[in-house]
Amino acid sequence: MRTLFHSERGGHEQVVLCQDRESGLKAVIALHSTALGPALGGTRFHAYDGSGNPEEAAVLDALNLARGMSYKNALAGLDHGGGKAVIIGDPELIKTEALLRAYGRFVASLGGRYVTACDVGTYVQDMDVVAQECRWTTGRSPENGGAGDSSVLTAYGVFQGMRASAQKLWGDPTLRDRTVGIAGVGKVGHHLVEHLLEDGAHVVVTDVREASVRRVLDAHPEVRAVDGTEALIRTEGLDIYAPCALGGALNDETVPALTARAVCGAANNQLAHPGVEKDLAGRGILYAPDYVVNSGGVIQVADELHGFDFARAKAKAAKIFDTTVAIFERAEADGVPPVAAADRLAEQRMAR
Repeated sequence: MRTLFHSERGGHEQVVLCQDRESGLKAVIALHSTALGPALGGTRFHAYDGSGNPEEAAVLDALNLARGMSYKNALAGLDHGGGKAVIIGDPELIKTEALLRAYGRFVASLGGRYVTACDVGTYVQDMDVVAQECRWTTGRSPENGGAGDSSVLTAYGVFQGMRASAQKLWGDPTLRDRTVGIAGVGKVGHHLVEHLLEDGAHVVVTDVREASVRRVLDAHPEVRAVDGTEALIRTEGLDIYAPCALGGALNDETVPALTARAVCGAANNQLAHPGVEKDLAGRGILYAPDYVVNSGGVIQVADELHGFDFARAKAKAAKIFDTTVAIFERAEADGVPPVAAADRLAEQRMAR
């Protein structure tokens, strides 16, 4: 209980451990805050094979992700608190309709305190299945009244964060002739590539899945690929590094090796531990807080709850540029790293 109530991951209102033996479902639903409204956050489907205890790793991931959603939703101006769910296991091996429906029943049992959506390992078609058991489901297919793939506006929001970073560093909100390295070109990353190329940037990519890299290179031969994240962060002439896969990308090993002037990416929980933001600032690397710039997806699925209008949602996501600029200004005025400035702004809104 100490982990939930007294650590830096704590303060959560509710944590639900879910198990359905018949379907094989094991899941964690974490609600960090409902101060601004029902908790809204996606469902991650991941095996956590690299950890000694997958279930413990899943709980900690859900706690961190839920807390991040509270801050993300607050800064996005949404009337939603923060929550997140994790289904434990390899989605390619255990995902079934029965498992997703069992999960939907657990979400429904919360009575609307938690609204779910897609995340790593879950897709629009999965949310359509979950919705058969639970009406508090977003990220559904257009044919079922949903907004479709939320990665579209997630990538657009990250691009707006990059524009804000460019304005802060170089006085001009464009990535033209800048070199951007993207680690992870899956659902969000490949859309981000297209925004950057349209803006005139040079793009370097890497991904653990060769097929994801191949898809980008086939569509955009001008993009360059490197083998692995270590090679990417050491790329000569890199202006912005964009972590777009799993969390913890900025740690005691990667930060000293970074050649980029800024970090701005779609991955959640990029800072491996408290203090990394100070290490970045100490090296003169501008950090655009992940939960600010990657909020386009949650803006999209939140709009779905009111009858989805893409133009309206995109207009809201475009404001990520203004929010990021305001955070950089607040950070400079207060003499703190941008993530501390972002935290203060989010906490002020939740407190009100």
